[in-house]
Amino acid sequence: MRDIAVVGFAQTPCVRETDGTTNGVEMLVPIFHEVLGGLGLTKSDIGFWCSGSSDYLAGRAFSFVSAVDAIGAFPPIMESHVEMDAAWALYEAWVKLLCGDVDTALVYGFGKSSAGQLRRVMAMQLDPYVVTPLWPDSLGLAGIQARMGIEAGLWDERQMASVAARSRAAAVSNPLAQLSGSVEVSDLLATPYVVDPLRRHDCAPITDGAATIVLAAGDRARELCERPAWITGFEHRVDSPSFGARDLLGCASAVAAGKAAGAGGVEVAELHAPFTHQEIMLRQALGLGDDVVVNPSGGVLAGNPMFAAGLARIGEAARRVHDGSASKVLGHATSGPLLQQNLVCVMEGRE
Repeated sequence: MRDIAVVGFAQTPCVRETDGTTNGVEMLVPIFHEVLGGLGLTKSDIGFWCSGSSDYLAGRAFSFVSAVDAIGAFPPIMESHVEMDAAWALYEAWVKLLCGDVDTALVYGFGKSSAGQLRRVMAMQLDPYVVTPLWPDSLGLAGIQARMGIEAGLWDERQMASVAARSRAAAVSNPLAQLSGSVEVSDLLATPYVVDPLRRHDCAPITDGAATIVLAAGDRARELCERPAWITGFEHRVDSPSFGARDLLGCASAVAAGKAAGAGGVEVAELHAPFTHQEIMLRQALGLGDDVVVNPSGGVLAGNPMFAAGLARIGEAARRVHDGSASKVLGHATSGPLLQQNLVCVMEGRE
């Protein structure tokens, strides 16, 4: 297998709403310039492009085609797309590089969540025959899962609030975060419920944003980056889409993906947990002990650009290798309702 590494990462600020269109062009052009300029590359140096986005979020079919305008019509490119978080586009690009077809790839994801009623839009990913017609929204479903965990004794509301407080405190050092600051757990617990037992701080905010990562293989990676984040494990697994056919508290797909990717021994983990109780679930599923630093960027509770947030978790983890603050890191992404699909990317630095 070829050695492949994350050599570049850039993302937009996480904001509640942008004035741009839903095709992402206005968000993508600046970060393409940032990541390519930082590596001394031009568009013609990229062998493969792959994106992640959602037609049902954008509100029109084949919305990703318009996003290619951010790349430009010339020179011609080799391009692909996944209809989910761009972390899965990164997986496709990684496979492309493993096959030896190209030596570099640029992956990007974008989402303008502010364009519609997100809680209602997310119902469109549910079973179209027996669930979507009932229109259960994403917060309502997460509230059911959170209540199940509380009743099972797996966590309580104070532990959930502690996750939110730590996330916002960590995000103070992240200039791109949407929510940050020092908050007391007791103050958070005094706020009203949004969907019992979830309060506003328990839920990732509605966010517009985009992210991009550059991959490179072998010697090309060493030329482009002083300390590449070498991918040593990259796996994704999926649970049943039927809520009644899977353990909503067990997160079997995350357990399997973590084991297959070699999650043991990581120092830093960026987890794609849109709700506070899901971070607790993922910590257990991935076997992350108290010695592992989780979401030093603030995670998606500090900013959750749909279809770019998972890719950003991998990029944020890779940054810790790039700057030498960690030797082995983990980036996690999820897709589907209630942690249905889980992807784990483990990266390491080499001296």
